[in-house]
Amino acid sequence: MVLMTYQLPKEIRQIALQGEFNEFDLNVFFSAEGVGDQARFKYESEVQKWLDLIRGEYLPASIDDLKLGRDRRPPLPFRDTRLLSVLSHTLWFLPSVAACYAMRNLLRQRQNKFYHDYKIIVAAGESAGIGVAALPPVLEAMGNPLETKTITLTCGKLTTGVTVRPWTGIFMLRNSSSPETYFQAAFRVQSPWTLTNPDGLSPNEELILKPECYVFDFAPDRALRQIADYSTRLNVGEDDPEKKVEEFIRFLPVLAYDGSSMRQIDAAGVLEMAMSGTTATLLARRWESALLVNVDNDTLRRLMSNEQAMKALMSIEGFRNLNQDIETIINKSEAVKEAKREANDRQISHKEKRRLSEEEKEFKSKRKEIQEKLIKFATRIPVFLYLTDYRERTLRDVIMQLEPGLFKRVTGITKQDFELLVSLGLFNSALMNDAVYKFKRYEDPSLIYIGINRHEGEHIGLYDTVLRRKEVDEPPEIYKAR
Repeated sequence: MVLMTYQLPKEIRQIALQGEFNEFDLNVFFSAEGVGDQARFKYESEVQKWLDLIRGEYLPASIDDLKLGRDRRPPLPFRDTRLLSVLSHTLWFLPSVAACYAMRNLLRQRQNKFYHDYKIIVAAGESAGIGVAALPPVLEAMGNPLETKTITLTCGKLTTGVTVRPWTGIFMLRNSSSPETYFQAAFRVQSPWTLTNPDGLSPNEELILKPECYVFDFAPDRALRQIADYSTRLNVGEDDPEKKVEEFIRFLPVLAYDGSSMRQIDAAGVLEMAMSGTTATLLARRWESALLVNVDNDTLRRLMSNEQAMKALMSIEGFRNLNQDIETIINKSEAVKEAKREANDRQISHKEKRRLSEEEKEFKSKRKEIQEKLIKFATRIPVFLYLTDYRERTLRDVIMQLEPGLFKRVTGITKQDFELLVSLGLFNSALMNDAVYKFKRYEDPSLIYIGINRHEGEHIGLYDTVLRRKEVDEPPEIYKAR
């Protein structure tokens, strides 16, 4: 059993941010009105984007995936082949009867053709039956589960005391009142599913049809708090909460996607993220994201045409052959594009195809190399942030006016050179603002000593803007929603 948590893109989750810490509220996001065929989601457009996202068809996320590369793309439930192959039957746990019918109605719409291969079962409301009476219609709809695909929608029915062996995944799409409620529902998918005498000739042989099962959650902070709360109650003889969590996640590994990478979280990370909304590891990985730097042809051309910028980059360790590398990328990239255009007009030989493939591989390799070097440079910025004490000033002000000498010692380049590289578009300033914000929010608890906070009431400086204290409690959409 594996718990997979996903931080949704800001465009999707911004309409349902609630509470003191602007957490993503699933009950608000999936709120619905109406009865039966007339039921509709209050935020139907955003729910549609979510449906597109979990099958890898949400356009902004797809563009980010291309930048991250195939190896770093998050495994989405209905895109990743490893997941798709086992998720023939899933349970979706929604906040209300109206939400269940609204989801059924939305899945039936023309744009959701992918989901038309699944029988949609609504196990909610009076018509679904009381208690275990709701189970037979689900099993009947599955028929031979090896040949069918189903999605069961519920807001509480069938989440305790029943066994539906073909369920291999549950989507936690609602807030739960307690960790016990959360895990009672989650454990519905853990029932073993095997087939005895699979070939009709081996009565003692047993085939495992469900080697693993999954819990999908789209409110990571809430999910990890549930784990922290639930696991610390299990072993009353152990005082160390980290050991309790460690023992629990040995049986329920946790994978967390924060918008830039998906990684397994250890016990310390679960407790850390439950308290602060992120972990030191995920925070560091945010500065290693390919989304933070731009290496498209237009940006590289601007870089090549600026002699001072080229000198600035070549002063950083690892950028010695930069000029030649950029020429290779641009020239071969354009040559490959031209050759592909010609290939559409005429039949090209096997030799030309091979040469084209080799050139394409070479410029992609060079581009990735430059991208990795820029990311390596970006990872030095949080070190600089850690060493400075000007939390109320923007990072740009600290670099340019207050600590230029320290910045050069940490990163290897001067304040003027960094400003120039940013002006050429090598770094994504919006994402840098977000990364600085996350760093400073994570750092907040460490600034309080014996109840005294020297920075209380101060503004928080991001990369090129400053948040007033009121905005910190209610951050602007561009920062709060990532």
